[in-house]
Order: sequence, then C-alpha cells, then structure tokens
Amino acid sequence: MRHLIDPTDLTVEETEQIVALAEDIIANRAKYSEACKGKKLATLFYEPSTRTRLSFTAAMLELGGQVIGFSDANSSSVSKGETVADTVRVIRCFADIIAMRHFKEGAPLVASQYAGVPVINAGDGSHSHPTQTLTDLLTIKREKGRFDNMTIGFCGDLKFGRTVHSLIKALSRYSGIKVILISPEELRLPDYMLHEMSVNSKLEFREVRTMEEVMPELDILYMTRVQKERFLDEEEFDRVKNSFVLNPEKLTTAREDMIILHPLPRVNEITRAVDNDPRAAYFRQVENGKFVRMALIYTLLRWADENKPFDRTPVFSEEYVVNEYECPNRRCISATEDVDRLFHRQADGTCRCAYCEAKARQD
Repeated sequence: MRHLIDPTDLTVEETEQIVALAEDIIANRAKYSEACKGKKLATLFYEPSTRTRLSFTAAMLELGGQVIGFSDANSSSVSKGETVADTVRVIRCFADIIAMRHFKEGAPLVASQYAGVPVINAGDGSHSHPTQTLTDLLTIKREKGRFDNMTIGFCGDLKFGRTVHSLIKALSRYSGIKVILISPEELRLPDYMLHEMSVNSKLEFREVRTMEEVMPELDILYMTRVQKERFLDEEEFDRVKNSFVLNPEKLTTAREDMIILHPLPRVNEITRAVDNDPRAAYFRQVENGKFVRMALIYTLLRWADENKPFDRTPVFSEEYVVNEYECPNRRCISATEDVDRLFHRQADGTCRCAYCEAKARQD
C-alpha cells in the first residue's frame, strides 16, 4: 500500500512519471474515461475547500469512478467526537482510496496508519499540501519545460503557507534551483524549513523584504495570501495582511517569460489588472490540478491492485522515538487525539515531531 502524505513520499522518478501521465491524460482524455470504473474515492474534508475538493471530485468522475464523503466535518460523526483513526476504519469499508484535508497537522499521516487503502493528504493545517505540489510541478513543466536551473520567488505568507513548504521540498531535489523568500519578519519560513534548506547542498536560498528588489531575477513568482484562519491573534493578522500586493507596475521589471503562480484563493495580493497578463498562470494552474490528481488517483489504485509492497512513509523508515517527548505545536494532531507521539531523532540530537515537524519539547 502506498500513500501520499508528503511530497517526498514519491521518488523523483515517481513524481516525474505522475506528471508525464497527467500530460498524457490531457492529450488523450477519452483513453482514461473508464480507467477507475467500479472504484470509489472518499473525500474527507474537515475544513473548507473549493478548488482541491472539486478537483478531486472531477478527477475521479472523469476516470469513470464514483465519489463519496463529506465537505463539512460537522455533518459527520466527527461532530460527536469520533477520531481520525476510527473515521478511516469506517470509511475503508466503503471506499478504495481516501483524500483527506484536515485542520490538524499530521491527521492524514494518522489516517494512513489505519485506513488499509491509499490515503492522499489534501492539506493538513499549515504543514503540507503534496497534491498542490504536483499541480505546481505540472504547471511548471507545461509553462517552463523543466524542473531544474530556475529561480523561484515565494512571496507573502511563508510561515503558514503549506503549499510553499511542500513545493520547496519537491524542488530541493533538483539541481540549479535558487529560492528567494519574500516576506515580512512575522511570516518568515518556519525554522525547521530554513534548517532543512541550509543543509541541502542542491538548493540556494536567501531572504528579502520586497519583491521589487528581486523581480528581474525570477523565472517564477509564487504568490500566497495571508491566511487569517491560521492566526491566533487578529491584531497580528491586521499588521501583515496587506504586506505584498502584485500589480502591473511591479511587473515592469519582470522577465517576459516569467510566470506567476498562486495556489488560490486570492484576496487582494494580486490585483485583477494582472489577470490579463500572459505571465499570469494561476487559472491554468487550477485546471492542471484536476489532471495531475487524475494521474495520482490512477497510479495509487494501480499500485494497490498490483499489491506493490508497502513503502512506509519516510518518517517510519528511519529510527524514531515513541512517546518520550511532547510536541509543543497546538495545531498538531498529537495535541488532541490519542496517537503515538512519534519523533525523528536528528543528527544534532534534537527530535522533531513526525506529524508536524515541530521541535520536540524535552523536559
């Protein structure tokens, strides 16, 4: 059994195979119209979503399969206190594959331990969003023709931006990648990500405070919104909500072949006047999401049918510590549900939570 919980659960070769399959689906849609006939996808969405949930639904229907699930956790037994583990044990009786979005970081990882069918992480808190990463990679491939030798600027909310975290992980495996982090101090990339990037010899990065100073360097500008729902302090949100706004004036120094990506939804960080610029690829990016999810669903179900040996999620393929420490992250699934407290032991002796990657509290 294979799951997709983190972008690195797929090897570089497997990632590129899924992107290539998505391109084949785009070129030959009729060929795949019954590829998943008789199969059911369960979409378990514990927080609101438009693009991702409908994208998964459209993907399965275009493959000839069926879709069950919920778009509001309050309409399910979750409202009665049912745990993630128990929910997926029930859902496995009705579905062949699960796509889960959850506001708690690490919830899809917990689900993968109990589901018995492939689990796809459709976004867990501010931690990871691997199918958006596949969407981004397909878009980059179609727009730029390559994954290597590029400079990409990530702008806006880098602290809570799970799409940013996931795409950086994926791109770090390619050569010639330069990352420029554009954010206010309050929304800097999390420390664990900065540490991961600093020890990765393939990836160069630097932090700046304005997009104007780096615009001429960029092959890709990846915009993100400031996510009000991730803030515990509304005053802090108000201070940073309008930190970066992309308008046509700021694009005057950008390369003609630069592309603008955004996982959406946007609020005011890209003005409508930018939409007609040929470099604006974010709505093309949305459509690519359906095709790459078709490729992923088809691939995971095929692997399951072939009884391919279960390659355990990376956190469990290493040495790890169980129940010895406590995760300090209140958004972590381990803070609210009865799960094993699992931690990676790092080379420097510190430990990081297997569910959310927060540094362990060692009393």
